[in-house]
Amino acid sequence: MKHLLLGFGISLVAISCSEDDSGVVDNSFDDPTIVQGYAENVIVPKYEMLDSNAAALVSAVEALVADPTDTNLSAAQDAWRATRTPWEQSESSLFGPVDSNGYDPALDSWPVNLTDINGVLASNQELNQTFFDSLSPESKGFHTIEFFLFGENGDADAEFTEREAQYLSAATADLKVNTSALLGSWTEGDSAYKTVFTSAGEEGNTVYPSRAAAAQEIASGIVVILDEVANGKIADPFDERDVTLVESPFSANSLADFRNNIAGAKEAYLGDFSTGSKSGVGLADWVQEQDAELNTRVLAEFDAAIAAIDAIPAPFKDAILNDNGRAKIQEAVDAINTVRVSFESDINPLISGN
Repeated sequence: MKHLLLGFGISLVAISCSEDDSGVVDNSFDDPTIVQGYAENVIVPKYEMLDSNAAALVSAVEALVADPTDTNLSAAQDAWRATRTPWEQSESSLFGPVDSNGYDPALDSWPVNLTDINGVLASNQELNQTFFDSLSPESKGFHTIEFFLFGENGDADAEFTEREAQYLSAATADLKVNTSALLGSWTEGDSAYKTVFTSAGEEGNTVYPSRAAAAQEIASGIVVILDEVANGKIADPFDERDVTLVESPFSANSLADFRNNIAGAKEAYLGDFSTGSKSGVGLADWVQEQDAELNTRVLAEFDAAIAAIDAIPAPFKDAILNDNGRAKIQEAVDAINTVRVSFESDINPLISGN
């Protein structure tokens, strides 16, 4: 993020300070640079990396199926993790086509439905794209691929049955279809969502009638993922002591998922995508202009939440079952919720000018 030097009379951040007929000053958000930068430096680069890494995953799975060696299995597992990273980092932006077009559930539904997966394996159904389009989300996407590549107990080997290899290949191809469509929904054609988002506040934009509405979308996306990680992804298996509710259990990638979610939320606030070497002016810069103490506090809260996740002993599915792990998990839940409350109580009202 390009931090602003406030003491030199130069500001890249525009603030609406108009006065209405009642004499009330409107200090709500009104910065086109931040809205534009969020699309160009955060969302689109993450979806580009997701799609590129998904293509590499397809190639790695094809190599594994053609030559089932431990080396090729390890390479495919690494490719799965690499594809997972930008997806988890993008989950602070689950608005627009990723939601309305169903890409989120198609890519990332869990727990997997092993009954349905085994039913497909036992059938003679041709595993083409039409069939995959009809499958329940719990029978495809990241976690179905994870199930095959890592094994139900994390003990997969490179030898697949012919039918398992077909399912794995088809599921990976289907993932790539969805990552490409997701990227295209933001970047292609006159109706590209990037155009909708970056034209916030312009005449005729009914989705974002003001730039403050776009900023609220950014902040709300951050709140949604903070809440989901703390009070869903972590809390559900933690409260129930149920390992079947753990996200990414076969690969033991759960803690990396959580960390990437929170790191991605911080980047959404900063207007950055560090993995993709993208940086720009973000919502944090505007908050810094409005309330420097609040911005400093929120950034520290993000760092504390990430550190608390890092302190949870791996694997997460074991940590939910022992006292030391549970204590660390509770600290992480509390730390993530602290950031969430700051957005709900302080940043969202600031954006609205309340």
